[in-house]
Amino acid sequence: MRRPFLIPIPVPGSIGLIPLAAALAITFIAPAQAQSGDPIKIAVIAEVQSIAGAATPGGAQIAADEINAKGGVLGRKIEIVTYDNKSSSADSVRAFQRAVSEDKVSAVIASYISEVVLALEPWAARLKMPMITPGAASNEITKAIHNDYDKNKYTFHGYLTSAAQAQLVCDAAKDLLVDQLKFKTVAIMSEDAAWTKPLDIGYEACLPKAGLKVVEHVRFSPDTTDFTPIFNNIESRKPDVIVTGISHVGVQPTVQWKNQQVPVPMFGISAQALSPTFWNDTNGAADGIPSLAVATPDVAVTPKTKPFTQAFKAKFGTPPAYTGYTAYDDVYIIAAAIQRAGSTDPDKMVTELENTDFEGTIGHIQFYGRDDEFTHGIRSGPGAVNGLVFQWQNGKQITVWPPKLAEGKLKFPDFVRLSQ
Repeated sequence: MRRPFLIPIPVPGSIGLIPLAAALAITFIAPAQAQSGDPIKIAVIAEVQSIAGAATPGGAQIAADEINAKGGVLGRKIEIVTYDNKSSSADSVRAFQRAVSEDKVSAVIASYISEVVLALEPWAARLKMPMITPGAASNEITKAIHNDYDKNKYTFHGYLTSAAQAQLVCDAAKDLLVDQLKFKTVAIMSEDAAWTKPLDIGYEACLPKAGLKVVEHVRFSPDTTDFTPIFNNIESRKPDVIVTGISHVGVQPTVQWKNQQVPVPMFGISAQALSPTFWNDTNGAADGIPSLAVATPDVAVTPKTKPFTQAFKAKFGTPPAYTGYTAYDDVYIIAAAIQRAGSTDPDKMVTELENTDFEGTIGHIQFYGRDDEFTHGIRSGPGAVNGLVFQWQNGKQITVWPPKLAEGKLKFPDFVRLSQ
């Protein structure tokens, strides 16, 4: 059986074996409060060996270092304890249990994978442990909080929900594809995952409102290695554009799109494309690939975006993936909640997390309230977290939407057909 382990990026620490009896017993244990003067520990449960998850502990550590340099919180240092969950829900649950029972953490930042966060949400409730996800998207996360607030109030959704992402993609498609390029038809191509079910429902509803008729809708297994039949089928429908919802895959369909000279441009969400290594990962096949994102290295979404990017690059040698931005913001949000609460008491922390009003690297961050449909989700739209669309061009992520943040215009490789 695999067990999560402490990796060397964040802070020194040790994690021992957890006896079976202890694992069973922690169901009945409330998180212990640290003695005054002891560090305030925040667990980071992340996919450190994946493209999208590797930046999570790094972003969290930079925030902790900055907070500690200014005196910490309530006179105590912030300590980041990181677990590699190997992209496994089971390993994530074991890490969560260990973080609470052995490492005595006061909050958890966990995973960009919706299935993992949905597996951890009941444990956050059972152990009364405040938890924020820096990258999962499924609407089911906030739906559980809305439907049973008293039980699930300890979970917060620190990234855009699938519904919010679908609407932002449609807003961008209206401006870039319909109004500018006069596109009329679209094929939806999404991986079969928890986060894409509500995403695709959103696409089906908002793409026609944006002026794009859906002529094909493909959902494929994340284990797919040959996208030739999928691209052939889509091409036969003659759409003007393919709108994607992909996260667990990304390199393979991009490389095959380029190698097979698929004449239909891609748009939408390609989470792996958010990684600064994606150009090299695809040997340049990423040229022309756009994606919705919350931040990019060279665009000042807020005054905090570029300084954080520079700090991350100085420390780790590369700009952050999207989970780096959100994990950085999440540590500040947690620290501010503890400061306002004057305590690491979980219920007091939840109250203050709900009062979050913070300018982060990705925008103005507030959470939807108890009576909102997306309880504890990040508010999205103008004046909140509004997202952006970038496109890989000549090895760089060039922001092309919204106009106030745009560094350039949308353009596609020569093999792409832009009109029927």
